[in-house]
Amino acid sequence: MLWPPPPANPDQAAEVTDADLERLYDYPPDLDRPWVQVNFVAGADGAVTVAGKSGGLGNPADREVFALGRDLADVVLVGAGTALIEGYRGVRAEDVRQDLRARLGLSPVPPIAVVTARCSLEPTSPLITDTAARPIVLTTSAAPAERRDALSAAGADVVVAGDERVDVPTALAALDERGLRRVDCEGGPTLFGALIAADLVDALCLTVAPLLAGGDAGRIATGPLPPAPRDLELASVLRHGSALLLRYRRAGA
Repeated sequence: MLWPPPPANPDQAAEVTDADLERLYDYPPDLDRPWVQVNFVAGADGAVTVAGKSGGLGNPADREVFALGRDLADVVLVGAGTALIEGYRGVRAEDVRQDLRARLGLSPVPPIAVVTARCSLEPTSPLITDTAARPIVLTTSAAPAERRDALSAAGADVVVAGDERVDVPTALAALDERGLRRVDCEGGPTLFGALIAADLVDALCLTVAPLLAGGDAGRIATGPLPPAPRDLELASVLRHGSALLLRYRRAGA
C-alpha cells in the first residue's frame, strides 16, 4: 500500500491524520508475548549516522513517527551506547500523548529499558534521574556487582539477563513478566542485530533520508548472522518531501 497516494497535483500534499498514523503504526491487539517494533533512520546510501549521530538524518515527519512509537509502547528498548551517544534521558509525562495512552489502556509513561552487558550506565545518568517511570537496566552476571547495586540504589529495576552478553530472549521474557509487551526498540545496530539473530523482530519502521552521508557510518544492524535472512512484508509507505517512511512486518504474521 502506498500512503498517502500520489496527489493529482504534485504541488499539493495528501493529508495524513493522527488516526491514520495510529492505524498504520499500532501494535496488534491482545498480545500474548512481547511484540518488537524497531525504529531506525538511514541515508539513501545506508548510512545510519551523520557526524556520529542519527539526528542529522531525520525530518519532522520522521520525528513525529518516532514520538508516536513511544506513545503506543509499553516500554522503550535501547542499547546503552545509543542512549549515551544520542543523549537520552527518561520519558516524562509531557513527552507522550496522555489521551492516546489512556484510551489504549497503557500506563501514563513508558519506562526505558537499557541493554548494557557491563552495566556501564552511571547512577547519575538522566536516564535514571530524569524520568517519570522507573527505568529498567538489562545486564549480565558478569557486570560488576557494585555497578548493579549502585543502579538499584539509584532507583533502577536491574535485571540480570545473561552471563557475558545480554540474552535478548531472556531480556524480553523479563519485560513480559512486567506486563511490557508493546516493545518500541530505538536501536542501536548491535541490539538490532541481536534481535534479528534471535528472530525477535516483528516490525521495522525505517525512514530513508534523501542524503548521501558517506564516510565511515555503519549500517542499521550488525552482529551474528542468523541461520537465514528474515523475510519481511511491506506494510505501508509514507512520503515526506523526498524522504520515505517505510514500515515492514514479519512475513506471514
